Amino acid sequence: MNLYSQFILPRLLDWSMSDASLSHYRQEVLAQVSGETLEIGFGTGLNLPYYPKHIQKLTTVDANPGMNALALKRIQASDITVEHHVLNGENLPFADQSFDSVVTTWTLCSIANVKQALQEIYRVLKPEGRFFFIEHGLSDNPKVQVWQNRFTPVQKVIADGCHLNRDIKRLVESQFNQVRVEQFQEKNLPGIMGYLYKGVAVKT
Repeated sequence: MNLYSQFILPRLLDWSMSDASLSHYRQEVLAQVSGETLEIGFGTGLNLPYYPKHIQKLTTVDANPGMNALALKRIQASDITVEHHVLNGENLPFADQSFDSVVTTWTLCSIANVKQALQEIYRVLKPEGRFFFIEHGLSDNPKVQVWQNRFTPVQKVIADGCHLNRDIKRLVESQFNQVRVEQFQEKNLPGIMGYLYKGVAVKT
């Protein structure tokens, strides 16, 4: 991992992802989380203040060790006990059917083998467990899609593997039979980055 990814990018992401409009979506997504919970792509811990009060322990994974220094401050300020692992979401070291809830927020865009990560999410969920997500991805506007496809190779370099053009709904539905998802353009974000997918998938 290079110096940019480990030291500069975490601070850039912490600043950009702290936007109030994004915090609103975090709160909406996390409101229904319950039971044993796993967060994939913990980043700098921006979700911590929005978990329900009954969540007293959280298991987290993130592939970028550079996020830890910033995350540690939020962990120390939180009432939630965090068990953190530095690894990616493609090979989770947890037993089958370990969690009631799994959470990703703006994470599926940057996992190299996203299909395998979704298989892992499904595997570690208990029966009737729920996968909560808010992600950005492929727009429903063909003109925007053209630019998303053009800029994705650049975005992958400057944003640690982030893809602008992933069809999140299709990807989640390829693993889960029961999916409820809202798709919309966030007006405060650029078109190529601001098409959002917010939803819940249930392991049936």
